Amino acid sequence: MHFDLIDLRLYLNILEAGNITAGAACSHLSLAAASARIRGMEASAGIAFFQRGRRGVSPTPAGKALAQHARLMLQQAQYLQQDLAEYAKGVKGQVRLLCNTTAITEYLPELLADFLRAHPNLDIDLQELPSLRITHALHQGTAELGIVSDAVDTSGLDTRPFRDDPLVLIMPNDHPLADVRAPSFNQTLAYEYVGLNAHNALAIYLEEQALHSGQRMSMRIRAEGFDGVMRMVAHGAGLAIVPQAAVQRFAAGQGWKCCALEEPWAQRKLLLCARSFEALPRYAGALLEALSAD
Repeated sequence: MHFDLIDLRLYLNILEAGNITAGAACSHLSLAAASARIRGMEASAGIAFFQRGRRGVSPTPAGKALAQHARLMLQQAQYLQQDLAEYAKGVKGQVRLLCNTTAITEYLPELLADFLRAHPNLDIDLQELPSLRITHALHQGTAELGIVSDAVDTSGLDTRPFRDDPLVLIMPNDHPLADVRAPSFNQTLAYEYVGLNAHNALAIYLEEQALHSGQRMSMRIRAEGFDGVMRMVAHGAGLAIVPQAAVQRFAAGQGWKCCALEEPWAQRKLLLCARSFEALPRYAGALLEALSAD
């Protein structure tokens, strides 16, 4: 069946008027055009929608079902029109925000909750991705805002500083590397790791750094979040590399040693970015300002 909104509105107008001529006039159509549309609807469905008599038309059982659905569809179309009008005015909107692992777990929950409370007509589509994929999405226009590591190329994008985000090495107190003053990443690759889910943005980033050095990370177990990783390290499961912010948030007095990583790729900074800050819709600009202010 191929009915459009004009067909459905015409059908309801004919039912309310009781005849095709009056219904056509209410729909601002000629009688010939209205009759052709009704014939096309009935031919498409393979069934009659009207019983025609000397006093006008009345709906068949199929026509009654059509009327019920037509009213619902036209009502939804009206709601859609109203919502789109609000978007056009910048009153209501949804922002697609893409973030790396640390931003989404360590920095954004409270910030975004406060923003949503202050902007009840705005929604956020939040997704975790590796920084490189975020920059690609922004260039392609499939997201308004992103938070990425400064390790990726952001040329062609507008950027603002968001947070310093250094990575640190944690290990059990009795680990063989615990007595090494400043173990290098390459040294750690001789030992087993506790890591995040293989599809996690930070996990992918760390695997890439290992491959750049010609080695692989030996992963003994993976956990869903930083808390799980750190608790496993505290109980002797292996090494882990996590954001310094996660360590600072975790309860003190754990059975591990924390070491700074000297590699340049571990001295990360997080950047807010967009294809153009000035071209953002008003609602996306409001989120940008909220994230920039803190």
